[in-house]
Order: sequence, then C-alpha cells, then structure tokens
Amino acid sequence: MWEAIRRWFDPRELRSVGTTPDYRFSLANERTFLAWLRTGLALIAGGLAAAQFLPPMPVAHLREVIAIALLLLGAAVAVRAVDHWARTERAIRLGEELPASRFPAVLALSVALGALLLVIAVLARALG
Repeated sequence: MWEAIRRWFDPRELRSVGTTPDYRFSLANERTFLAWLRTGLALIAGGLAAAQFLPPMPVAHLREVIAIALLLLGAAVAVRAVDHWARTERAIRLGEELPASRFPAVLALSVALGALLLVIAVLARALG
C-alpha cells in the first residue's frame, strides 16, 4: 500500500520507470484524472446538500445515511482517481496495456441504486 501512495506523490518514482511518452498521452491521462476528481467533488457536494437541504424523511436518519453515503462515495472516487492516474501513467511509460478497472461500473451501479432509493423515499413521503 505504501508503495502505491509513494507513487502518487513522488514524481521521481514515476519518471524512473520506462521512457518519456508522447506528452499528449500524459495530458489525456491527466484530463481523465481531473474528470474523476470533478465526479468526486460533485458527490461530496451532493452529500453536503443532502445533509443541509433534504427535508426529514419517513425513515429515521435516512437523510443522514444518504449524506454520509454520498460523502464516502465522493472520497472513494477521489482516492481511486489518483490511483488510476498513477497506474495508467506507469503503464504508458512502460508501453504496457492500460490497467483495467471495475470501478466505473461499481460507481455507476452505486449512483443508480442511490437514485432508486431516493425515488422510493420521495414516493413514501408523498404517499405517507
């Protein structure tokens, strides 16, 4: 684990492997990283908004559960973004196949499940 974290913060470690790639590949990898960070920030903002602006829900503490889930998901996306960036940059420098990831599918399913739970909560409030 510490090896991965060292790769995130030490540019010398990253540059010590392989050869310098075409800068366009590194910039594309960086844009993808920034897109993931924006997604993480949006989830965190949604968690804060849920905590502050959702009305009381029919299930006790549901608002807090939603807020915490969004905040944790946003944090996971941010950590995953930097890990994916570092692994991809390393693969580019070594001329290897880019790392595969199940995380986008997990994130999409988590967001879809969260939306479904919110629909149920809204309907329960409207009908109750």
